[in-house]
Amino acid sequence: MAAEIEIREVWASNVVAEISLIHKFLQQFPIISMDTEFPGTVFKPSPLFKKLPAGDAAYAAMKRNVDALHLIQLGLTLHDAAGNLPELGGRRCAWEFNFADFDSNTDPHNPESLSLLARQGVDFARNRLEGVDSRSFALLFKISGLGLRRRRLTWVTFHGAYDLGFMVKILTGRRLPGTLDDFLALLRVHLGPSMYDVKPVARALELHGGLERIARSLKVERAAGRSHQAGSDSLLTMQVFVELIKRFGEENILEEFNYVFFGLTEASRS
Repeated sequence: MAAEIEIREVWASNVVAEISLIHKFLQQFPIISMDTEFPGTVFKPSPLFKKLPAGDAAYAAMKRNVDALHLIQLGLTLHDAAGNLPELGGRRCAWEFNFADFDSNTDPHNPESLSLLARQGVDFARNRLEGVDSRSFALLFKISGLGLRRRRLTWVTFHGAYDLGFMVKILTGRRLPGTLDDFLALLRVHLGPSMYDVKPVARALELHGGLERIARSLKVERAAGRSHQAGSDSLLTMQVFVELIKRFGEENILEEFNYVFFGLTEASRS
């Protein structure tokens, strides 16, 4: 029987220790599935964006929101192409970083999104008091080997434009660049040359909808945690990615879908 899966909660008090653990596992588990939770979107696409190509318009809308918002959670699941996970104390594990940057009382947010996250167990007050400062995270991320291409890692998202937008914002400590091309260039600098969005891969197999729906279509059950929590969703992203590898073929995915992001570098169709 497979070992139980633990989603390891990361706060300011243990972030150094947990990043050190992640560092030790990178060589054996060089694929990282990720997910973020953030306070919804607060800006709709401007009518001016309609004059832009589809990818540029989607990027402009994403940039406007990411620039205005703060990240709440980041989930990271380290694994290999077969879906094997690191083990600690007899348990397989994934990580969930809780950030202190967002203040639900004063910062911009979408009330419906915040209510959903609260129902799913996100504790905004605790995050504010005990969470990781994004500047500290960025420094630890870079020196750990996770960033700046110090290791050949593969990153995986699901419908990941906003996930990647928040990562670039945190790692640079700046607003996102003005153009999609410059954004993609920064992704390569900070996260490396191997990046996959599961949604376009699923669509190539005529699987549509959100992460949960595609997982059900593949008969994949969430292995741990709850939806709309970043650690659990990064784990489910991994599970779906591994199942798609089985069905589509690893070489086909690696050759055809690198840096293909739903809505940015691929047409948005539901």
